[in-house]
Amino acid sequence: MDLARLIETYLEHLQARKLAANSLRAYRRDLESVAGELVELTGTTADRLPVERVDASVLRSAFARFAAARSASSVTRAWSTWNGFFGFLVVEGAVPGNPMQVVPKPRNAPSTPKPLQGEDTPERLLRMVAAGARRARNPWPERDLAVLATLLCTGVRSAELLELTVASLAGRSGDRRLHVHGKGGKNRSIPIEDALDVLIQNYLRSRRERFGERLPGGEPLFVDHRGERLRRGGLQYLVRQSLRAAGVSDRVQPGAMVHALRHTFATRLAEDGANAAEIAKLLGHSSINSSQTYIDVTAREQRMSVRANRTLHVLGELSGG
Repeated sequence: MDLARLIETYLEHLQARKLAANSLRAYRRDLESVAGELVELTGTTADRLPVERVDASVLRSAFARFAAARSASSVTRAWSTWNGFFGFLVVEGAVPGNPMQVVPKPRNAPSTPKPLQGEDTPERLLRMVAAGARRARNPWPERDLAVLATLLCTGVRSAELLELTVASLAGRSGDRRLHVHGKGGKNRSIPIEDALDVLIQNYLRSRRERFGERLPGGEPLFVDHRGERLRRGGLQYLVRQSLRAAGVSDRVQPGAMVHALRHTFATRLAEDGANAAEIAKLLGHSSINSSQTYIDVTAREQRMSVRANRTLHVLGELSGG
């Protein structure tokens, strides 16, 4: 069979697993981007390229071209996508083996949490946005505040937040939970504290006033100023402008933006004594090692703070150190 048809078959297989729409788009993007390199290398089109011609040699060349202008994490993600694709083809009997096993992938440096810097930064951000500091042509502070508070107080990923529906917010007042369709098709339920619940309900009330409509369970939970589902670009813009309006954009570490709010949530959990298993459950980590990172970093920072104590310097002098 040709490569294009098999890619569509694999995407249908992933869709049947009820993956989030953003995850499916990412899979398609990785498959089609590398397929474009294969087309260039073989001088044919994807719908005329037999999968038998896609061997380890041509895949190595395709990934070398693909990697030229992309980060190591992007190449690693694409490698994993194609590895899963060929694993699927092996099971289906479309190919005899998985050539990705001999296609090199980058070695990513271990990632470290990148929370918002500054002890009072999350609180300042929320207060300034609530006060209307973010200037916009069509200001909607109730929505902005609900989005930021949800990210900071639940730790959901940006893709997870964008996929939330009105029905994702379940339970009675005082016992509210957020049902999240997470990465890899894994679902989890996050408790919603009353203060956050009030902000979300205020936002929903303002939304009904704006658009004069009922809110069935299948409707997206967070929308843009036109009443349409909030998209990735819109979310990034909302967070970036809010940080700038609050005067804290310089407290975001390089390589972080929306994800910095998730890292802030997890870091504060670790600081308050949550263990790795608890953090993993709330954040939807597939490996407890990812959650342990927040605890390890917090412990190092605490020790550095203790070492900065000026009294210790005096003790060092007295002890001859």
